[in-house]
Amino acid sequence: MKEKKRFLRIIMVPVLLFTVSCSSGVKTSGELKGLPEGMFPDYSEVTVPCNIAPLDFTVGDGEKAFLEINAPGGGKIAVKSGKYGFRIPLRKWRNILEASKGGSLEFTVAVLRDGKWLSYEPFKVNVSEYEADPYVAYRLIAPGYGLWNKMGLYQRNITDFTQTPIYENRLTDNNCVNCHSFRMQDPSKMVFHMRAANGGTVYMDSKHVEKLNTKTDKTISNLVYPYWHPEGRYIAFSVNRTFQSFHAADHNRIEVFDAASDVVVMDTEKMEVFSNPELMRDDAFETFPTFSPDGKSLYFCSAPAVDPMPDGYRNVHYNLCRVDFDPVAGRVGSRIDTLFHAADSSSASFPRISPDGKTLVFTKHGYGNFSIWHKDADLYAVDLESGDIRPLAEANAPGVDSYHSWSSNSRFLVFSSRRIDGLYTRLYMTYVDEAGQEHKPFLLPQRNPKKFYEDLMFSYNIPEFIKGPVKADRHRIGRTMRTSPGTNLSFRESLVSE
Repeated sequence: MKEKKRFLRIIMVPVLLFTVSCSSGVKTSGELKGLPEGMFPDYSEVTVPCNIAPLDFTVGDGEKAFLEINAPGGGKIAVKSGKYGFRIPLRKWRNILEASKGGSLEFTVAVLRDGKWLSYEPFKVNVSEYEADPYVAYRLIAPGYGLWNKMGLYQRNITDFTQTPIYENRLTDNNCVNCHSFRMQDPSKMVFHMRAANGGTVYMDSKHVEKLNTKTDKTISNLVYPYWHPEGRYIAFSVNRTFQSFHAADHNRIEVFDAASDVVVMDTEKMEVFSNPELMRDDAFETFPTFSPDGKSLYFCSAPAVDPMPDGYRNVHYNLCRVDFDPVAGRVGSRIDTLFHAADSSSASFPRISPDGKTLVFTKHGYGNFSIWHKDADLYAVDLESGDIRPLAEANAPGVDSYHSWSSNSRFLVFSSRRIDGLYTRLYMTYVDEAGQEHKPFLLPQRNPKKFYEDLMFSYNIPEFIKGPVKADRHRIGRTMRTSPGTNLSFRESLVSE
């Protein structure tokens, strides 16, 4: 027994010495220009929230590499590369982020080539003094949308790498779950839909779970795209007759279009739906409603109706519009203002207003409303004070940049993008400073990021910042949707505000 213990001590000593020597840094004999070859993701010169998870990344192809992160105040992290790149220790990362708020971190990568360590030019990562909301909720779905028997709603803690399910469709006979929405980033107030088996709308308020049957005799469909009023009583929805087609030869692989659509508002206290004739016109397609942060305006997208559909789907162009809303009386105004006039080669979708009320960001693309598969889709900003419209040039990239949502402090925007391979949607975040200027976006951090994103066979869909985790029991949600007959909504005749 004594012999065995001594043998263990002998083989452990060099391993410990090797670890210590690596953590003390390496001496380089030369410098390489530019960013490290094969670097993924590219985190150079990005601005991150001060509560983001470690920015793990890979370099080269099997090269031995070493990373040193230096903070302005003298803090340091040293990491050697592993099988899947650099794995930055979480606790040390949090400490160095906290010490670097409002400043920047310097990343230096060295690689071993021909027996010599060569270092690349250092690059910086700026650390915002602001946090982002600590969770992002999203759906994971196969990218083709043809197979949807396996999908779910999930939440990711962006301060580490923990992903947990909010709901998975295996609990309700593998039906379709979609269109999740929260009241002002509040995880306790949520709605989402189930289609096909066990269909209905899931309405959650704290731990209360209710099934809603949302088709009325005055609306063309069940409720579809939702957005909560900031006070929580009302939720705006579109109602849509939606169809899907798959292109055999087109750079936009999938098309989803409306043959008819309207905008309505649901009163969660009275369990009734109301609208205004101007938002339910037969000669217009209205969709994608969004309330302003002060609750006094309802924004939406509207296009002149085209007939017949789908033959004329390329001729549908959505304007960005606004109407008054009176939350006390529960009334929608009748005068429609247009912020963005679509031309023959443009269309607007997904308007989202920063919580400070200063900026509206929407997705601009060539036609129709299904921008998440349109390769020309980019994010655009409207200055709500001046009315000026401009592209988010620092955030956009070739490929699809589409669905987006704001953090509660208006400093970060999370959005979906297919910029890596044109097929799978991943999540990016961009910092928006006090002047409203966006900064270079960064890919949502993952452990072993290259392997993670190459292995993941699902797309991220509808990213929404939330202030904490959704705590509702998903099994309870499933039981409610399977067994409850559901609450029927009624339609209240239009009340028009002056």
